Amino acid sequence: MPSSTPPPTSVNIQVDRTERRWILAALMMTMMLAAMDTTIVSTAIPQIVGDLGGFALFSWVFSIYLLAQTVTIPIYGKLADVFGRKPILIVGTVIFLAGSVASAFSWNMLSLIAFRGLQGLGAGSIMATVYTLAGDLYSVRERAHIEGWLSSVWGISAIVGPTLGGVFVEYASWRWIFFINLPVGAVALALMARFLHEQPRHKRHEIDYAGAGAMLVAGSALIFALLQGGQAWPWFSAPSATSFGIALLLIGAAIRAERRAAEPVMPRWLWRHRVITGANLSMVGMGLVMMGPNTYLPTFGQSVLGLGPIAAGLMLASMSIGWPLASSWSGRLYLRFGFRDTALGGAVLVVLAAAGFLFRPFPDSAWPIMIDQVLLGAGFGLLSTPILVGVQNTVTYRDRGVVTGANIFSRYLGQSLGAALFGAVFNNAMRSELAHAPEALRAGLPTDINAVISALQGSALHSQEVQQTADRYLRQAIATATEHVYAGMAVVALITVGIVLLTPRKFPDASEGSSAGEPETGGHA
Repeated sequence: MPSSTPPPTSVNIQVDRTERRWILAALMMTMMLAAMDTTIVSTAIPQIVGDLGGFALFSWVFSIYLLAQTVTIPIYGKLADVFGRKPILIVGTVIFLAGSVASAFSWNMLSLIAFRGLQGLGAGSIMATVYTLAGDLYSVRERAHIEGWLSSVWGISAIVGPTLGGVFVEYASWRWIFFINLPVGAVALALMARFLHEQPRHKRHEIDYAGAGAMLVAGSALIFALLQGGQAWPWFSAPSATSFGIALLLIGAAIRAERRAAEPVMPRWLWRHRVITGANLSMVGMGLVMMGPNTYLPTFGQSVLGLGPIAAGLMLASMSIGWPLASSWSGRLYLRFGFRDTALGGAVLVVLAAAGFLFRPFPDSAWPIMIDQVLLGAGFGLLSTPILVGVQNTVTYRDRGVVTGANIFSRYLGQSLGAALFGAVFNNAMRSELAHAPEALRAGLPTDINAVISALQGSALHSQEVQQTADRYLRQAIATATEHVYAGMAVVALITVGIVLLTPRKFPDASEGSSAGEPETGGHA
């Protein structure tokens, strides 16, 4: 059973109980900057495009942010171990705020994309360091409750983000969706500067600049290939093969650079340690599953259920109800049953929730789907929190940033893979439905899946009876394609269950004198 003894970090971070509360508030505020960013920006895209132009490029407003954030997470994790948590989090927050100000003053779509990339570079530090600090400041027993608080930020952001975005667009300007970050970030920085006391680290380190650069370029190439495949070009095409080929060559170069480094960004013991490897692979699976509802459930709600944009967004946000609640309760479970078995229960719940969508009652109703989303979020909470707390507990302060960064990176890599995988599943299902439509309906149906939503929202070009029948067919086609996505989610979740089962049941405890970061013990579970 995991120990509830506070982690041995007092030599590095010294804070009392009152200061911890203020630090937690600062961590939640910095987390909100990253969590609210995508939801608040998405509501303003029509106005941004109308002002700046560049409609063909607007998807990169989101893609560049995700790419920059994902590839820098493991690098920031290592830097937090080398230079300390406080300076890395403060620098990352300042970079994020600088990107926010620059984005607000964008003069065309290309400048906005560039400044969004700068925001993403700051967000990578936030995602890596916030969770690392939570591991430093709180014991294993306390950490689940704290993870619940941090997870609740995402649920709040899912509701507040679109609401604030809509208000700014309607009553002010879309540029305020970036300016709003400044007061939140300023307060968070002030709280960290005042209450987070971290002793300076005097040990001399050999910074792995070559490995960090190689990982940055290789990760960017891989995620670029995943984001563009099936969108900018077909999966089975020369550009796709070229982009993945370049990514594989760069990954090989990064691995070679890391092997030669005295202090690599991603140490080899991370991949030899069965607990950490299994934990990271399970997070890849979780990230994959997350992208199904995040991408396609709002479209299902609006096109199939006839919900408005806000109601469809709230249906998706219901996932964020179960997540923080389950995260908070997971502490009692993993202290009793262990990290692996609690995570296994969460993975099984994800399977049941994904499969449950396929057995929703007919006619379609929003309430059963919302309940299903709450269960899905609970599964994510029970899976992710024990895994993260567990791997943090296998190492000492010295390596906690590395293992936290690798774990968070794995989840975001899974999300990039999920966007590609489920995009292919959904699009292929839609193409099949359109290709096999009854001959009598084809006159009222679009020939390209990109025109499906426009056809449902546009004016009738045919007789009312033909158009109504075509609309019903299109709505059913979207429902069928979404079912394919959820079936794929269930399959991925089953694979994740298998990965968790293959992970050693007992996680080593660094507070008892072992550390996964030490070569002599790093390969044993």
